[in-house]
Amino acid sequence: MDLPQTYLIGLSLLLLIIAILVGRQLLKVRANELKLIKLEKDGSSSTQSAAELYELASVQIKKRLYPQAISTLKKALKELNDNEPNEAIALIENALGFAMAAQDDFKSAIVHYKKAIKAKSDYPVALNNLAFANQKIMQDEKAYEIYLEVVKIDPTNKTALEQMKKVERRTGINKETIEEKKGF
Repeated sequence: MDLPQTYLIGLSLLLLIIAILVGRQLLKVRANELKLIKLEKDGSSSTQSAAELYELASVQIKKRLYPQAISTLKKALKELNDNEPNEAIALIENALGFAMAAQDDFKSAIVHYKKAIKAKSDYPVALNNLAFANQKIMQDEKAYEIYLEVVKIDPTNKTALEQMKKVERRTGINKETIEEKKGF
């Protein structure tokens, strides 16, 4: 095979791979659009349960429609009844915190992350989110302590381990300095 033919085959393969990746992304975006349209249409015709509202808000978050997601999640919280499991409350509160954090409202996000953790104390995602929000408002020591809690729950949690390293490099805070301050 000569060089121009090899070049054309390589270029064709590269273009094929790019076309497949773009096509997959388009299908994913289209599926989210259709799901959003369906959920919004269902919501306008009848009252929705907390689970349906959470599902709608999840799609809104994926589409980066954060103000709409916040509104939907607040409605979902109102729709929760007393026999809902604590996990449902934790999921909704965590998602609400995430939507607020996405709009750089970290103090409000922290309130909702804490509510999620109150509902389900061993919820590593909410704990990671709470720690990250604390980092954003320059509460690195508090964030590090929360990451330590996550690692106690899940010793292989990549997010917590990576963020702990970042805090250690940036501030010098580490497990020993935290334990010294607490008097261990």
